[in-house]
Amino acid sequence: MKKVAAIILAGGRGTRMNMDKSKQFLSLNGKPLIYYTIKAFEQNPNVDSIILVLPKNEIDYCVKEVIQKYNLKIDDLVEGGKERQDSVYNALNRLQDCDVVLIHDGARPFVTTEIIDKGIEFAKLYGAAAPGVTPKDTIKVKDKDNFSISTPERSSLVAIQTPQCFRYDIIKKCHDNIKENQVQVTDDTMAVERYAHKVYIYEGEYTNIKVTTPEDLIIAEHLAAQV
Repeated sequence: MKKVAAIILAGGRGTRMNMDKSKQFLSLNGKPLIYYTIKAFEQNPNVDSIILVLPKNEIDYCVKEVIQKYNLKIDDLVEGGKERQDSVYNALNRLQDCDVVLIHDGARPFVTTEIIDKGIEFAKLYGAAAPGVTPKDTIKVKDKDNFSISTPERSSLVAIQTPQCFRYDIIKKCHDNIKENQVQVTDDTMAVERYAHKVYIYEGEYTNIKVTTPEDLIIAEHLAAQV
């Protein structure tokens, strides 16, 4: 039976946090942020393996202060690359006998069982899938002089979250191609869309936040207290 693997990307430097510590190690309700992210996948019976991607200089710290300290189950630790797509590629190359791969931001600690399970289901069905939510605010398109030029219909807009979920053969081939052709992408849905694969968008959750700014940390503290 082929496996479902989760790749957790934990390379955030926390620049916008104005803190010296990388954001994945910031404390939420007494535990590091990345603890909650790993735990969400570890507790899901449909996830067979977890690959954690970290900067080289943070691997030893993470092993000692997170994985061993909280007895977390990680199947492989992978050194990250220069860009996000390089980190993903390093992890994809370590996987064997994999059917579905979920690629998740380490700084999204509150992903739910439902989002993970739906991602696996839709990846098997459509080849590529990602959760998303409708933006709460009106979105404007502006010109180079900062004047509004259009207002897209909000119902057609989606703020994409993670995990982004794929059949392994599809995402691996697409990453092989962008590596070979030196194409830059900001996430993995872009990688597959570039090679004519449609991505099925399913309903995410507003609590599946990415912790990026000090304001996010305030919300995250509140959510962590309920986990």
